[in-house]
Amino acid sequence: MPELPEVETTRRKIEPLMRGCTILRVEHDAPHKYRDTHLAVGRRVQGLSRRGKYLLLNLAAADAADGDPHDLEFIVHLGMTGGFRLEPGKHTRVTVETDAGLLHFDDARRFGKMAVVRPGDYAGMPTLAAMGPEPLSDEFRKKDFIALAREAGAVKPWLLSQKPVSGVGNIYADEALWEARIHPAQTRLTPAEARRLYHAVRDVMGRAVEAGGSSLGNGVGNYRQHDGAPGAYQHEHHAYGQDGRPCPRCGTEIVKTVLAQRGTHYCPTCQVLRSRS
Repeated sequence: MPELPEVETTRRKIEPLMRGCTILRVEHDAPHKYRDTHLAVGRRVQGLSRRGKYLLLNLAAADAADGDPHDLEFIVHLGMTGGFRLEPGKHTRVTVETDAGLLHFDDARRFGKMAVVRPGDYAGMPTLAAMGPEPLSDEFRKKDFIALAREAGAVKPWLLSQKPVSGVGNIYADEALWEARIHPAQTRLTPAEARRLYHAVRDVMGRAVEAGGSSLGNGVGNYRQHDGAPGAYQHEHHAYGQDGRPCPRCGTEIVKTVLAQRGTHYCPTCQVLRSRS
């Protein structure tokens, strides 16, 4: 599933294609998945922002005579396999036409979603509404993270909840926990553990964004940039997908287990589960 680095890369790549353009048409056949997209027609894209794993197209207010006179947000969640492309394909689900050209939303597994709403009206999107701070922003404060981590349950599911910090998914949770030397099932982090994890999340996310995200394998629906180019951060993975290979730090074989129904990779020597007492 695209996580923050992949969504941020998507934002950076398609913003120059959309900023300042007027949306002329949004075509799809699934109004229950792509809600109220007709409201975007006739509006100008002021810019693209991102919140966690969500893309937010900021749409200029319409002429009062033509409809809702307020600014709107066009929200896009890429789901597990969603991404924008310059050319249509057999998995194209949505086509967005602007006065500058076409963009196609491909989604092999059909978990992606879109909605046009008033800015900040996320009542139908509880994850977005309750999302924690951005990991690379000033709002992600070390002291707050340490305080929350003292009462956390198993740390990996806690990270995946999006509440302590936004945008961390399965890949980058494994990578950050490996870097911080914390077992994925560890509960109630000590201040020292939480401090290491805080820095690891920021470091891993920052490097992954600069590398254009992670592209895994060559199968249908794997993450690619809008022009088909892959990300490069998969070449820097130390834990995720490395089961059976030696830990780059100590040489112990990386193992894979299931935690909270998610495949989880860690080093049993570097990431020891300490007593919960």
